[in-house]
Order: sequence, then C-alpha cells, then structure tokens
Amino acid sequence: MAVGARSGHGEPERRPGRTDEPLRESAGGEAPREARSQATDGTAGPDDDARTEKPESGAGQDGGRGRRDESRKQRSFWKELPLLIGIALLLAFLIKMFLVQAFSIPSESMQNTLQRGDRVLVDKLTPWFGSKPERGEVVVFHDPGGWLGETPAAEQGPVANGVQTVLSKIGLMPSADEKDLIKRVIAVGGDTVECKGNTEPVTVNGKPLNEPYIFPGNTPCGDKPFGPIKVPKGRIWVMGDHRQDSLDSRYHQELDRFQGTVSEDEVVGRAIVVAWPLNRWSTLPVPSTFDQPGLSAAAAAAPSALGLAGAVPLVLWRRRRILRKDAEALRLASETAEPKG
Repeated sequence: MAVGARSGHGEPERRPGRTDEPLRESAGGEAPREARSQATDGTAGPDDDARTEKPESGAGQDGGRGRRDESRKQRSFWKELPLLIGIALLLAFLIKMFLVQAFSIPSESMQNTLQRGDRVLVDKLTPWFGSKPERGEVVVFHDPGGWLGETPAAEQGPVANGVQTVLSKIGLMPSADEKDLIKRVIAVGGDTVECKGNTEPVTVNGKPLNEPYIFPGNTPCGDKPFGPIKVPKGRIWVMGDHRQDSLDSRYHQELDRFQGTVSEDEVVGRAIVVAWPLNRWSTLPVPSTFDQPGLSAAAAAAPSALGLAGAVPLVLWRRRRILRKDAEALRLASETAEPKG
C-alpha cells in the first residue's frame, strides 16, 4: 500500500473546525442560496395572490364593522334622548314642588327692591320643615280673596299661553291661573303693629322701624294710617315697599274679621334671590331694623317671665323654711307640756 493512501470512497477531507452537517443539508436537496433568491424575486404564483388578498378582505370587514358600530351608537343616542328629557322634566317638576319656584313680578308695588318683570326664586323647602314667615322677609302668598284688583291680567296670545302653561308645570314660569302676590312681612302673630300717618314710622310692639328700602319719596304710611292692630296667631301683616302704590294689608282691613292680615297657610314661600335679569341678580336679605332688641313680643315679655320663673323657687324655699320652723316650735311646745313621771 502506498504511503498516504486513505479509505472513504472519495469523501472530501474533513478539516479542523468543520462538520459534515452543512454538507448533508446541501446533499439533502436544499436549494442553493442563489436559487432561493431567484424564487423570491420571481413572479408571484396563485398561492401568493391569495395570500396578499386576505389582509385586504379583513380590512374591509373591520371598516364595515366600525361603520355599523357608529350607526348603532347614533341610534342608541336618539333612543335615549326622550328618556333623558323625561328625567330632566321630572327633576324640574320635583324641584318646583319641593325646593324652589320662579315667580314673575307683575307690578310696581315692591319698588325699588323689585321691579316689574323681575324673576325671583322662592324657597319652598323650609316650610315643609315647619319654617314660618319672619318679620322683614319678602314672601309670595296666594290671594286671600279680593286683593288682586291691583294686578289686572295681561293680554297674551294662544302661543304665549301654551308656552307659559308648559313652562309653569316645571317651575320655569308662574302659572297664569295662579293668583299670587308678593309683599314684605312687617308683623307676625302676636305682634301689635301701628302707623299714625304723615311721616311717622311704622311701629311693631312699640318699636319704630327704620325702613331704607321704602320707595324714594314715599312715607311709611302717609296715605293710609292704621292701627294699633293685634295680629292674630298664625297670620302676618304685609306691606309693599312702594307704599303709595301697594294695596296691601292696610287696604283690606274691612274684608273680614282678620283686619287685613294673611294666613300663614296661604304663604307659598320666601323670595330669596332675584334671578333675572342677570344685571339685577341679588339676594333678598332681612333688613337689620327687624333685628333690633325688644322688637319681638316674646322678647318684650321675656324679662317678666324670667323674673317670675326665678321668684317661684325662692317663694317655695322660703315657705318650706317657715313651715319647718313652725313644726320645730310645735315639737318643743309638746315636749314641755308633757308631765314628768
């Protein structure tokens, strides 16, 4: 055998760092790199066309689904809109019934505090919890009977009447059928109110009122003196701030036995704010003159009541002490009168 001869039937020489796996892969029939590159760069076959059309079909389906979802959302909104409107109207009706209600000022009887055409919001909540009208408050009340000669009904067309009827149901406008007035409370049940005329002030329980809210140029009651009048329990005496243009309690003293006073049951609520027009927005607080000491009839009677309450225990204590001394004296007398045995 010649030196350097090898067996292996012509297999290539194995070099260090090389394996025979790549050679086997190549021998297994895998296309050369150049052939694979040509197949990729060649003309696409039918299978390739099918693969490229599928994404386009999917995009079309997604677009159609998006349009259907958008259309469904729009239909859902229009279906829910009547429900939302109904809920809003129901809330407005409940607010009108139990919380606040808007009223329009129909006359000049409360100038300059309120002007004709103003819209005020009236608190209807606190009367549900037992709140009663207080002196100095501006209140809305139902016509006690025969008072509304000063406010003739305004002429309106059928359209305006229909709009007012609808808006009045939800509290955005006063009802044309409701006969309400707005005045300031001057005295409440138990008070004695009086005004002697000329430039004399109105007095409540003997205390004169300082009334800067009276219309400029008016007198407190120069056109219609009255009193003294004892306001019955559960009733109020009311007057307009425009004293010479207000048919208030002074002008209705002869209607019934209550001498022009208004029942608390007729009061709708207290006007708390001027809401419209916006340039006249303001609150309606109680003037400070109604907070002066001694104005309340109950406050005037308080010192004597407190004195009586303090005197009663003192009298009882003194009487008990006298009785105890008398009992002690009788006991000593009986002991000295007993015979000694």
